[in-house]
Amino acid sequence: MRAVRCHAWGPCDALVVEELPALRPQAGEVLIEVDAASVNFTDLLFIEGKYQTKPALPFTPGSEVAGTVGALGQGVTNVRVGTRVAAFVDLGGFAEQAVCPAEKLIPIPPDVDAEVAAVFTMAYSTAYHAVVERGRLQAGETLLVLGAAGGVGLAAVEIGKAVGARVIATASSDAKLAVCKAHGADALIDYAKQDLRAAIKQATGGKGPDMIFDPVGGDCTEPALRSLARRGRYLVIGFASGQIPKIALNLPLLKEASVIGVYWGEFAGPELQPNMAAMARLLGWLCEGKLKPLISARYPLSQVPKALAALASRSATGKIVVVPSLPH
Repeated sequence: MRAVRCHAWGPCDALVVEELPALRPQAGEVLIEVDAASVNFTDLLFIEGKYQTKPALPFTPGSEVAGTVGALGQGVTNVRVGTRVAAFVDLGGFAEQAVCPAEKLIPIPPDVDAEVAAVFTMAYSTAYHAVVERGRLQAGETLLVLGAAGGVGLAAVEIGKAVGARVIATASSDAKLAVCKAHGADALIDYAKQDLRAAIKQATGGKGPDMIFDPVGGDCTEPALRSLARRGRYLVIGFASGQIPKIALNLPLLKEASVIGVYWGEFAGPELQPNMAAMARLLGWLCEGKLKPLISARYPLSQVPKALAALASRSATGKIVVVPSLPH
């Protein structure tokens, strides 16, 4: 089977596609014939050796897949060969085959295609864990989403609306903001053209948002935090800007605000059942049409470096998928 391989830490253009032996599931695992794999910011961190953990070299990047169960490891009884599933596999997703513990499989509803299923597990689970479980957003509150046109940002916009909140989306261009509006955002801020604090003040009537969802970091963090409503919640999701901001702790003190760290990967492993319950609710919203994942580009295995470069440059909206069956 073909797989994308990382042989050294560094830029994604050094990745290569290699022919490897077919995978065999171990006890408790299943083999997935991959139809689609999602591209995530964490893939870049793994390849550059900047993630919290470093896999042994060489390895196959890619953490989210969807496809069909091709084989069962010993003792697996909860799924059958031929079942359509999605899974978060940590590593190994950018390949024609992947393996996953059977207990972590997510059955794909009949009317959901593999590409949508592939982009669903990480971005939407992260946004749900942040907004609903960690931040406890309530109907009628105001949610501000930084970097709202990206995969996890757009998921947060949709989940905020599903909860019943008013959602303010920020992005860096008119085109990106149009995408946010199409996915339910009530107010839009172009932080490349507008003063962020002034725009947030205007959009909230001077009150400030009750919750801020920040997957970006960098220069937007401080003005956004200064704009937070009294006793608001600031969700720290990640640092897509490449810059981890340093904040003065008098800012949350003066507002009696909460700064809340969100690390879905650390939650999903030890708390498998709550994560699966969250996924079931998300899939329900998906089938009801409340969630509409946007896939903006598709790449074959041979073009994974281009896919990752598009993500790194923040030129993509929504999600990018790798489709092993596409011509290379």
